[in-house]
Amino acid sequence: MKKFIILIYGILAYIIFLIAFLYAIGFVNNLWVPKSIDSGIEIDTIYALLINIALLSVFALQHSIMARPAFKNWWFKIIGKAAERSTYILLSSLALILIYWQWQPMTTIVWSVDNVILATIVQGVYFMSWLIVLLSTFMISHFELFGLTQIVDNLKNKVTKEPSFRVNYFYGLVRHPIMLGFIIAFWATPTMTIGHLLFAAVTTSYILVAVKFLEEKDLKKALGKTYEEYQKKVPMIIPFTKISNNNTIEPKGLNSGL
Repeated sequence: MKKFIILIYGILAYIIFLIAFLYAIGFVNNLWVPKSIDSGIEIDTIYALLINIALLSVFALQHSIMARPAFKNWWFKIIGKAAERSTYILLSSLALILIYWQWQPMTTIVWSVDNVILATIVQGVYFMSWLIVLLSTFMISHFELFGLTQIVDNLKNKVTKEPSFRVNYFYGLVRHPIMLGFIIAFWATPTMTIGHLLFAAVTTSYILVAVKFLEEKDLKKALGKTYEEYQKKVPMIIPFTKISNNNTIEPKGLNSGL
């Protein structure tokens, strides 16, 4: 019965993640959703700035703390290994939903692309970036990344195997293609407002700092020289900034969390 409850819990966590992910596509670029990054009634600029930074900080802290190996080892003892990833995904999704709900618009325009063709190209880049994010999850292990493999294995009384160590597609271009996709998505907009600029700048800064000083550190500690060799051959975020002639390795758990 406990294993069945964990299965239902994991499935619900994944559904909530899908909702949050799809909503993000509309939220960031003011498309389709009822509450977007530039919609709503504007309040005092300083107050809006403080609220928005606080919202982004909640997400960053949750995302980073819960992704650390030391926290995971402690958390396993409380919630169990099978539900750990689902819980991480659920809380990350709820932190995103909190941002969608409480984000304060700051709609002064910083730049605007008036040319229809250029604006269409920018929108195309925007959607392409989200596709990069999604495809990158499948190039490692989408269902394990979002906790579904673990809960199904738990139901079958199986121990989930550690992910293999190999390079797949985008991971031969950059070590963190999921994060590259997010960065492009946050900046690719025909109309950039102060609120959107704040969102893009803070999230980009967080991604770069967290990847370099947290995620990479954990991977290097776990994988040693193999990851060091991968670092030498494949750039972290920006493609084609290193010469690589060997695409035969990929760190396990890459981009599993910041």
